[in-house]
Amino acid sequence: MPTVFDEFPPEVPDQPELVSMTREGALVTLRIERAEVMNCLSFPTLRRFRGLLEEVAKDLSIRCVLITGAGEKAFCAGADLKERRTMDPDLVPLFVANIRALMDDVERLPQPTIAVVNGFAFGGGTELMLACDLRVAAEEARFGLTEVTLAIIPGAGGTQRLPRLVGKSRAKDLILTGRKLDAAEALHMGLVNRCVPRAELSKHAADLAAEIASNGPVAVRAAKQAIDRGGDAPMPRGLEIEAECYGLVLPTQDRLEALAAFAEKRRPEFQGR
Repeated sequence: MPTVFDEFPPEVPDQPELVSMTREGALVTLRIERAEVMNCLSFPTLRRFRGLLEEVAKDLSIRCVLITGAGEKAFCAGADLKERRTMDPDLVPLFVANIRALMDDVERLPQPTIAVVNGFAFGGGTELMLACDLRVAAEEARFGLTEVTLAIIPGAGGTQRLPRLVGKSRAKDLILTGRKLDAAEALHMGLVNRCVPRAELSKHAADLAAEIASNGPVAVRAAKQAIDRGGDAPMPRGLEIEAECYGLVLPTQDRLEALAAFAEKRRPEFQGR
């Protein structure tokens, strides 16, 4: 069965320093480590990022994933345009396909994901945070699907995920003008879930992740699956999907532990099974 690495040309190196993964208990942080170029996405960065996501998806002891960029200037500025200018034209479709696949990898993670937006998130950077389940932004953060200003269109899910999040009319306003918006407007339209002072960003995101991780992990994954699978389905089918996902939690030890903890007036200790 193909792995993510089969989708990269052999000359694209594996460079672990481009994206870091740190773990604290059940929480994992993936950080793009390219602050000097606003954490933009090059071929090697995509290879490293997708490889880490593959590892995370297999480890269900991880209960929540935070995604961010190094430094304070940028979350992610999208594709590495300097690399693109010198790229063999035959590789451009593969590069775009891998950016799109990265967003799909993020969206398909069984664990909840939180975009910790520390600065600019333009183009593919906005698409990356759209692929996450939740978005927490610093007050100084800026956003925009700016591709039309470069005579292209969003190609990593932006035309599909943004309308589903903020509505078709607002999405057209942003995509067709290519305009940038600040964190206050992003919060108002529902593009981000929380907007906090920069000094509080890391703690606020970590607290949110810890709150999610404190709940039954099988139930959290099942709830995410129910929302994602049923969100665009007709209501009758959506309710069927919810019932299917509910069925996943009924036989778990965690459900019995929650009932016992309630009766004994203590905090439950969930084991994820």
